[in-house]
Amino acid sequence: MAFLHGSLSFERYRVLNPEVGIFGPEHLERMAELGAGEVRVTADDPIRSGFLAGEHLFDLTFDLEKNVLLDALHFAIRVDTHQIPSAILKAWTQMETAVLMADNPGRRPNKAQKEQIKESVQQRARMQAEGGKYVRSNQFPALWDAPTGMVYFGGPKGTASDQFAQLMGLAFEMEFDRVSPGYLASRWAESEGLTNLFDDVRPAVFHPEHTGGQAGWANTDSPHPDFLGNEFLLWLWHAVDQDSDTFQLSDNTEVTVMFSKSLALECPAGISGRATLSSENPTRLPEAMEAIRTGKLPRKAGLTMVRLGQQYELTLQAESLGVSGAKLNKDPDAEGRQVLESRIDAIRQLNDTIDRLYEVFVKARLSSGWGDQVERISRWASPLHPERRRHAA
Repeated sequence: MAFLHGSLSFERYRVLNPEVGIFGPEHLERMAELGAGEVRVTADDPIRSGFLAGEHLFDLTFDLEKNVLLDALHFAIRVDTHQIPSAILKAWTQMETAVLMADNPGRRPNKAQKEQIKESVQQRARMQAEGGKYVRSNQFPALWDAPTGMVYFGGPKGTASDQFAQLMGLAFEMEFDRVSPGYLASRWAESEGLTNLFDDVRPAVFHPEHTGGQAGWANTDSPHPDFLGNEFLLWLWHAVDQDSDTFQLSDNTEVTVMFSKSLALECPAGISGRATLSSENPTRLPEAMEAIRTGKLPRKAGLTMVRLGQQYELTLQAESLGVSGAKLNKDPDAEGRQVLESRIDAIRQLNDTIDRLYEVFVKARLSSGWGDQVERISRWASPLHPERRRHAA
């Protein structure tokens, strides 16, 4: 059960409805009704998904004791995809062509014959699908946390996340918002009565090559300014390097942040390309300094965060605030079921820590002093900055 053991990778969603106080048998019964494998994929309907109880690819045994921990529902979905390899489809087409053109070797099939060949290949594909051949099955974990109204999904964007959203909507009439940098910033601005300032937010210009427009990787379908995630990581890098690695959070706790293991950067204008760095402290590498000097922005960073005596190691994706490879501390005193419950608490604390640290940035981003901070970061990134010269030496 992926969220309960090992490292974690997930995207986050905030539930709009239904509001759930506690999970009961009715939730598990609904999942069982839409269990994986109840309907097979076919060539005409090549993607099917269903719920799993979480232990393995065929686990349909839903149980309150197993699936509900500290008012959090742990489960998985399975996505079955019928996809015949292109090399096999090509071979079938050549075989059908050879049979049809046996009396006219060397001649090309006409339009009607091509349609006949195509239909024969499609019929063969349908027959193979009915037998379950060429069906690929993938399992993706999920955690629905009732107290916080959050859903964590451990699958990639695209087919998996689309199938997950459809399943949750069908089973629970659920509506949720994907948690992204722009989404979190808009919620904070609304809560603070600063929506008018948020509406005027545009990409900051830290480098002469930045145009102030959307980056080349921007999701134009998103209604939120998710470019704030790239600015957040650059701001965080600058703050750790020049000011302090410890940040005061809105609940009067502190978090200490270190960049670690990996760093990926890219030029938003597509001019200076990409850079991927690996090191115990990648932001201290000369290559990292050179990357921001040439106009690149962080897109993904390995972080170590310490708060309330807990240490978290993770990789944070800038544009989505998605988490990958997260390692959580184990409670050395926990035994039996307490081990799993402490894990749920750790996930909640990690979620809260990310959001509160990002909130510090958003508060700065919407403040009257943001222009001064942009100027400071720009000077820091300049090759003439003393820190840059020291690393170059």
